[in-house]
Amino acid sequence: MNSVRLLVSGALRRRGRAHGYQIRADLESWGAHEWSTATSGSVYHALKSMTRQGLLIAHETAPSEAGGPPRIEYELTEAGEREYLALLGRALTDHAPGLDVLGAAVGLIEDLPRDQALEMLRARARAMDEWRASITAHLPGEADLDAWGPVGEVISLWLRTADNGAEWTRRLIRRLEDGAFTMAGERE
Repeated sequence: MNSVRLLVSGALRRRGRAHGYQIRADLESWGAHEWSTATSGSVYHALKSMTRQGLLIAHETAPSEAGGPPRIEYELTEAGEREYLALLGRALTDHAPGLDVLGAAVGLIEDLPRDQALEMLRARARAMDEWRASITAHLPGEADLDAWGPVGEVISLWLRTADNGAEWTRRLIRRLEDGAFTMAGERE
């Protein structure tokens, strides 16, 4: 999954209608250029690609007073809205998304109703537990991972990743259960 597509959709959804520079500025204000592949070129590429796929509508605006070409403002279509929510859901339920994808999804989590976000995060925690169990199911009972050399280190990395991911997810679940963030449907 591509974090840029998720970020662009989320930023555009929050604005309603915007041109590429505004989207890029929003992503930079979130620091996304530091932890994702959201560069100027990737943002514009995503906007054009999503428009070709019918996920966005492109509106030409008046030409620039400085003599430049007209700016193009983008808006999510109904299909784009569905795609955005599907990307967000996959990113929150997947046990092993890239950190940029997970970061984008958590940054946009307020676009979901609280119950739906909790359901997705609980599914992620279960998937992390299942992933860990699938790793340990193939190990001998008293496995000494240190004695396995580099392969033992890889297995150790997987186990720690599963444990830390599940722990972090359960912490976020508790925060949401305690009322953290203003979720969709809770705004005035």
